[in-house]
Amino acid sequence: MSSKRCLTSTTPTSGGCGARSTRSGTYVCTLKEGLTFHDGSELTAEDVKFSLDRLLDIEDDSGGYTLLLNLKSVEATDDRTVTMTLKAPDATWPFRLTTGAAAIVPSDVYPADKLQPSEDVVGSGPYELTEFEDGVRASMTPFADYNGPAELENAGAVISYYKEESQLSQAVQAGEVDVAYRNLSPTTIDDLRGAEGVEVVEGAGTEIRYIVFNLKRDPAQEVAARQAMAMLIDRQAIADDVYNGTVQPLYSMVPQGLQFATQAFAEEYGEQPDPDRARQTLEDAGVSTPVDVQLWWTPTHYGQSSAEEYAAIQRQLEEGGLFQVTLKSTEWNQYSTALSEDQYPVYQLGWFPDFPDADNYTSPFFVDGGFFNNHYSNERMNELIAAEQASTDPAEREKAFTEIQQIAAEDVPTIPIWQGKQVAVVREGVTGVEETFDPSFTFRYYLVSKAA
Repeated sequence: MSSKRCLTSTTPTSGGCGARSTRSGTYVCTLKEGLTFHDGSELTAEDVKFSLDRLLDIEDDSGGYTLLLNLKSVEATDDRTVTMTLKAPDATWPFRLTTGAAAIVPSDVYPADKLQPSEDVVGSGPYELTEFEDGVRASMTPFADYNGPAELENAGAVISYYKEESQLSQAVQAGEVDVAYRNLSPTTIDDLRGAEGVEVVEGAGTEIRYIVFNLKRDPAQEVAARQAMAMLIDRQAIADDVYNGTVQPLYSMVPQGLQFATQAFAEEYGEQPDPDRARQTLEDAGVSTPVDVQLWWTPTHYGQSSAEEYAAIQRQLEEGGLFQVTLKSTEWNQYSTALSEDQYPVYQLGWFPDFPDADNYTSPFFVDGGFFNNHYSNERMNELIAAEQASTDPAEREKAFTEIQQIAAEDVPTIPIWQGKQVAVVREGVTGVEETFDPSFTFRYYLVSKAA
């Protein structure tokens, strides 16, 4: 529902622009001719400048503006040319311009200093919003003057929102919903596999779950305790027993399927729990056992299986007597505030990619405490991340990311647990869903079609 397609590539495309970069950290984007917004007005370079400046000025708590914080200035040098100057070289900038953070909106419609009401959204993408009721329904119809690369396979889409998973499951089985995507528990997915007229579609995913350590709180101040915990968690058991195979073990914060991903934790600690090595690691560091751990998780934000997952992690850590784990939980609003205020020593988090590049799974977590400010800092780590961001040479980036992931496994500021597959439940006759399951983690409605 946005015009971000005008800024999707470093080479000319039918979608909107050809962007070229310079070694000084400047990107120049030439917009495609004939771009218009859903209200019929022309989309120009001034609208691009307005949209990027607006996002950074408003600084909404949703956080999208953080993806563009490296932007020093943006100028409309003519009606179709946009020049973006960065504060520091960044090879991921073209990726960032494909995210919702770079959605282009009309400068004469949107306020410069506050949010636009959701029901009044105006973009230039393949669909335009025709109906919106918050938390209930959003209806989209094809935009007749769309001038991008997407070829629509349908005549529109209706997105319905369900508060309860059981309601969504019933709607699918009753034929009221054609595609159910995200937030279905493994149990519900298994139940629907055998339902009449229903098919489960799976694809590779880059969603991850992980544990964060606050390095200012016990027991995370001691690296041996963090390493020992990494040695005891049985990721495969969690994937099989808790998630019924809908996720896979994760041995790096960079998920498999992305370029430059390694298996650093498996290489450092093995794929199976190693209680003897964990015990020796604690003994060598002079850490008395059992080590008390207060482990926090949140009940609904990451799905209903979180309770079972963290009960399993508690059992795995306590087996053998090396750790004594106290599980604590609270809902997301309080949870997200408390962890940012240093209240939690060890806690659950998840990550959905902003863009499909290894940098999006490293720089947000490892540069001077990361976005969660867990007090981790490693000068070499910072140097390597700056180096990979500044380079477009795959060989240079691969070398940097390999060392980044190795340092993360040795220092253990976080423990990767699993990466999820993309799973959708579709009615018979629905096609195209499998084509949208790729590392971008963007559900492209225009690829989906339904037989009459």
